[in-house]
Amino acid sequence: MSSTRAPRGIEHIGITVPDIEQATKFFQAALNAELIYDMFDLSAFPDINGDPTENIDLAPILGVKPGSRMKAFRMFRLGNGANLEVFEFSSSSQQPTAAPEDLGYQHVGILVDDIESAANKIVDAGGTKLAGPIPAMLHEAGEGNFFWYLRAPWGLTIELLTTPSAQSYEQRTLLRRWRPS
Repeated sequence: MSSTRAPRGIEHIGITVPDIEQATKFFQAALNAELIYDMFDLSAFPDINGDPTENIDLAPILGVKPGSRMKAFRMFRLGNGANLEVFEFSSSSQQPTAAPEDLGYQHVGILVDDIESAANKIVDAGGTKLAGPIPAMLHEAGEGNFFWYLRAPWGLTIELLTTPSAQSYEQRTLLRRWRPS
């Protein structure tokens, strides 16, 4: 079935964490994340026993290295934006969180109304503030528009954004960045 329609939007962002319980507490406290389901909670499926991924080879599905094992998998709702899919793996070749200059995933941007309060919630939940808040610049500039980078306890980079005003790029194109309604 082929379609020329554009994607509807980002449905979820997948993140691997070192400790699913720590990450759950962090995301709930820092970002008001709501746990939708825990893939390993099989109480709604009485006919399934044990690890649901035990007989599934994750290497061809996710591209993980042989011998890697999914220990946990939870899906969270983040406000009115994309969902957050959180994994915990055990693997002898697991690497720490990539730095922003490394290839691939770099950070997740979260739109907030009160950037100061949101940054403080992240710190209260165990995160670390980097420099900020910083006035948005160039194409994103606008009265009261700011961004602020922070880090989760295990190194994930989180960018908070607040954009109460039009961004300067809006004067040059009819296209608009996605915003939750």
